[in-house]
Amino acid sequence: MQNLKGLGIVLLFTVMLVSPKAVFTGASEGLLLWFQIILPTLFPFLLVSNLLLTTGNMHLINRALGTFLTRFFRVSQNGSFAVVTGFLCGYPMGAKVAADLTVSGYISKEEGQYLLSFCNNSSPVFILNFVVWKTLGMERLLLPTLLILLISPVIVSLFTRKRAPFHNEKKSRQHRTAWSLAEVDACIMDSFETLVKVGGYIILFSVLLALCQSLPFSLPVLSALLPLLEVTNGLMLLREMQLPLHILYPAVLGLTSFGGFCAAAQTQCMVQKAGFPLLPYLMQKLAAALTASLLGILYLFLL
Repeated sequence: MQNLKGLGIVLLFTVMLVSPKAVFTGASEGLLLWFQIILPTLFPFLLVSNLLLTTGNMHLINRALGTFLTRFFRVSQNGSFAVVTGFLCGYPMGAKVAADLTVSGYISKEEGQYLLSFCNNSSPVFILNFVVWKTLGMERLLLPTLLILLISPVIVSLFTRKRAPFHNEKKSRQHRTAWSLAEVDACIMDSFETLVKVGGYIILFSVLLALCQSLPFSLPVLSALLPLLEVTNGLMLLREMQLPLHILYPAVLGLTSFGGFCAAAQTQCMVQKAGFPLLPYLMQKLAAALTASLLGILYLFLL
């Protein structure tokens, strides 16, 4: 296995040497995507969520939304914070918060893995702006697309939850409302470390995509699998294929729900400190993708 991995790296290095233009193009596109979209979109949420977790003030959000979320998803009040960030802030916030809560001792490892199964999703902002308006270009699909992509991971959670609800491992510091500049500095550095890792994976997968597209021959199977590498570029590839709506719509829903292998790599990077295995997460995301595609087919059929 190690020899195969080594040969794979050598092969990639060789292809990069003979295709410098594709490498430059892919790296440039990945860097622009990170700088223009990911950095301004994700950094504020990373910083504030880190502050809420570090100071213990996440209990303010837990108190406002925790009662409903704990009953509906059978999570602890501390775990409800991961539900909020996972559904509202986009990849890989849900994974990071679930791992941070586990490492900090606010929730158990079992609950962290359960949260990871459905709380690491595309943000509503990404769904509305990029998926509906830029990729599909059909405003009438706005509400059904948003509902389908939010409901699909919830359906998966019905099969991954346990019967008895989870309970807090420890309480957050409920009476603390202030924070020091030292804590802000630490949260900023942690946020930028996360963003650099995310950016690195985006650039890497953008380069891989550009190298595959620069091949002198065409493989139908490879072309069909290319969108799975990175969700943003993958959605653009699906749009360029000019597929009929009854094929395009389920494909877009499935890819957006799955997140692509780039998002999976980012997730692994976020959760390895908590010891969460990646394979169950991938299976759960594929289940959510299949659910989203089937719901999309059903919606088009009922129109």
